[in-house]
Amino acid sequence: MEETTIAPALDTLSLFQAEIDELVWELDITPMEAVILYCETKNVEIESVGALVKKLPVLKASIAEEAESLNFMKKSARLPGL
Repeated sequence: MEETTIAPALDTLSLFQAEIDELVWELDITPMEAVILYCETKNVEIESVGALVKKLPVLKASIAEEAESLNFMKKSARLPGL
């Protein structure tokens, strides 16, 4: 019975990632803008997709990098030259 609860969650994660990637590609926008646009078009609260973003390390990293560059959050330590 656990597999039935896990599979839809993975499907949801995959679908969310695919929709965000499609928005980024088609509209030439940043991942942060894509998440905001996704929430606006689906009438979803931005806070509610936070759990999905946390489970997608590549998306989370790209949003964090953008937020740091816009001074929305404190810059994290990075290795020199990276």
